Amino acid sequence: MEYILNQEQVAIQQAARDFARVELLPGIIERDNSQTFDKDSLRKMGQMGFMGMMVPEQYGGGGMDTLSYVIAMEEICKVDASAGVIMSVNNSLVCWGIEAYGTEEQKRAYLPDLATGTKLGAFCLSEPEAGSDATSQHTMAVEMDDHYLINGTKNWITNGNISEVCLVIAQTHPAKRHRGINVFLVDKGLPGFVVGRKEDKMGIRASDTHSLLFSDVKVPKSKRIGEDGFGFKFAMNTLNGGRIGIAAQALGIAAGAYELSLQYAKQRRTFGKPISEHQGIQFKLAEMATRIEAARQLVYKAAWMKDSGKNYINEAAMAKLFASEVAMWVTTEAVQIHGGYGYVKEYHVERHMRDAKITQIYEGTSEIQKLVIAREILK
Repeated sequence: MEYILNQEQVAIQQAARDFARVELLPGIIERDNSQTFDKDSLRKMGQMGFMGMMVPEQYGGGGMDTLSYVIAMEEICKVDASAGVIMSVNNSLVCWGIEAYGTEEQKRAYLPDLATGTKLGAFCLSEPEAGSDATSQHTMAVEMDDHYLINGTKNWITNGNISEVCLVIAQTHPAKRHRGINVFLVDKGLPGFVVGRKEDKMGIRASDTHSLLFSDVKVPKSKRIGEDGFGFKFAMNTLNGGRIGIAAQALGIAAGAYELSLQYAKQRRTFGKPISEHQGIQFKLAEMATRIEAARQLVYKAAWMKDSGKNYINEAAMAKLFASEVAMWVTTEAVQIHGGYGYVKEYHVERHMRDAKITQIYEGTSEIQKLVIAREILK
């Protein structure tokens, strides 16, 4: 397992770091307050190649490996986890799902715009009664002559309002349960496709999260991905890769909070000296650095396993479980190190703490990750 970054990966890391500090840091508190993401920044992310990093060059993407992607994710999320989740969904779930399982026609129709950020994608799996239990799909896709009619509701959809294409998971054959589920490419603007309410979230507030409503939405059969009944397997396989992206997001949130804390501890003085010279603060910083490095090794290993064509289900689950727990712990300690200043928005660490929590929940809760890990190690 070789994690020493090559020259190209170092360049990607620096480019992502510079972009985050120059383009994303200004106005980040205002975006968090207003719950909006700047369209110009989104366009620039596409121009920089951050929206389709692993998409093959023939479809307009960067043709990069997973390790390059998680390196960029970490740097973006050190500053703006909302930008990170927009990037993660488009890369890990939407682009990868289409590239891995779509037909050549589907790839050529959708990937070039998605990979360049000209259009955004959304991954529509969760429902009011289908979160951790993804088999309980109540959104129905009834098969007709040459199309499907989709009816139902999807909840907690990242990019729900700003996306132009959605991967919609729906049940076609209820008697077959998870083997009767399909996945469809559904374009925005189709009759009966309505964007529902926007969620008022605790964290990652600048990324839009909406409910999506489907009422007799007519989708051609050519928009189904894979064979009839492939939808659940598609969702699970795609989420396995998506967890690496969320693990990288959690790693970035933790690393960003740590870097702010290290800088603050060197500047803030109490009892006649910087607080970094107090043993209590030193111990906090030491444990932060250690946990972050351990999380980074897990994330890099999962990326390496995926790039090597190996079974990475266990490694992806471990990376997400551990990195999300580290993110929550580190950001809480970061607020503590900052004291009263940590509780106000100007110093950024309170936002990192709010952003960290969701990494323990979406794309599989920590409890689900433990089930996945247990299943894998007991085989």
